[in-house]
Amino acid sequence: MPIEIRMPALSPTMSEGNLARWLKKEGDVVAAGDAVAEIETDKATMELESADEGRLGRIVVPDGSQGVKVGALIGMLLEEGEDDSALGSARPAVPTPATAPARAPIAVQAEATVVAKNGNRVFASPLARRMAAEAGLDVARMQGSGPHGRVVKADVERARAAPPPSAPQPAPAAAKAPAPAPVPGFGPAYEEIPLSSMRKVIARRLTEASQTIPHFYLTIDCLIDRLLEVRGELNGRAEGAFKLSVNDFVIRAVALALRKVPDANASFTETAIRRYTEVDVSMAVATPNGLITPVIRGADRKGLASISNEAKALVDKARQGKLKPEEYQGGGFTVSNLGMFGIKQFEAIINPPQGCILAIGAGEQRPVVKAGALAIATVMTCTLSVDHRVVDGAVGAQFLTAFKGLIEDPLSMLL
Repeated sequence: MPIEIRMPALSPTMSEGNLARWLKKEGDVVAAGDAVAEIETDKATMELESADEGRLGRIVVPDGSQGVKVGALIGMLLEEGEDDSALGSARPAVPTPATAPARAPIAVQAEATVVAKNGNRVFASPLARRMAAEAGLDVARMQGSGPHGRVVKADVERARAAPPPSAPQPAPAAAKAPAPAPVPGFGPAYEEIPLSSMRKVIARRLTEASQTIPHFYLTIDCLIDRLLEVRGELNGRAEGAFKLSVNDFVIRAVALALRKVPDANASFTETAIRRYTEVDVSMAVATPNGLITPVIRGADRKGLASISNEAKALVDKARQGKLKPEEYQGGGFTVSNLGMFGIKQFEAIINPPQGCILAIGAGEQRPVVKAGALAIATVMTCTLSVDHRVVDGAVGAQFLTAFKGLIEDPLSMLL
């Protein structure tokens, strides 16, 4: 019997994913552990590895298919000694309308049909259909290269790259007056960028967070001149082993402050407040597909050099779309730092189910009062967004006080 390849659940909350592309083609030999396809989840693009060996006998779901349900059949693997005849009944049939003429079973359940002007049905993948619509092309005029003549992404790309057919030139005697110029449309020109799975999930989760979580905000100013001095001294002695950033100090200070004020390391459930016993700090990272929050686990037990190297590795993987689920799921508290972009202060939306997120602004020189006299200091404004169901104002204030003390006395973070 052929071995079924099904859409995997790459995270506990995943219900569907996109099959970005196959890394093997029909007929290729597959060894156990080989990457056979790239699956796009709501967080990243990950490789699907084969648990068995054999020959890829049939690709059921083609490249670019979106919204493939977890557990859906996507391909068939033939074991040693099996030939293509073993696949005869393995292809899932797609019911056709009662009024349509009978056809051979269709390989892909997500496949769409278009009726051409001559009444024939043209089969096209959803991605190909969308690309054709965006390019103003008619899939009914394309020669499909997919299974059973299905129009796929490559066919649309070829049609889009082909030069337009030359229009016949009218005879001089039949020349007509030029057509009136089209009336320009209203509104600015624009282009539409299709939503990725990741962007859809971000939109849904942030909408839910802003509508269902009672946010309140606490803001504090931290003097970071001493921190900058210590950072420079430590980097000067690192000899390339690490390069500390201000954000590394922030993560370390957050972790130690959560250890001092554990009530801030919590989330809300319908039956209880869940207070975390581990200090796992998430970092908000911008990627081409949207925001993702890789986690530094046990951050209160890690030194600055360890946090720095781990954070850099996670950020690189996040931007390449190579994070594993265990590297971005979980976390009890999030840090969002826009200081490197020159943002002085902002209020972040809480990352559910967490109870707090700390927004870090840029360090900038401002006038301050020290010992009754006016002075200039480098000040960093930090704003804590709090879920009031979980953390009361006093607890949030205690956390920020502990955080400020650590930031302004950076040597205490080295102990």
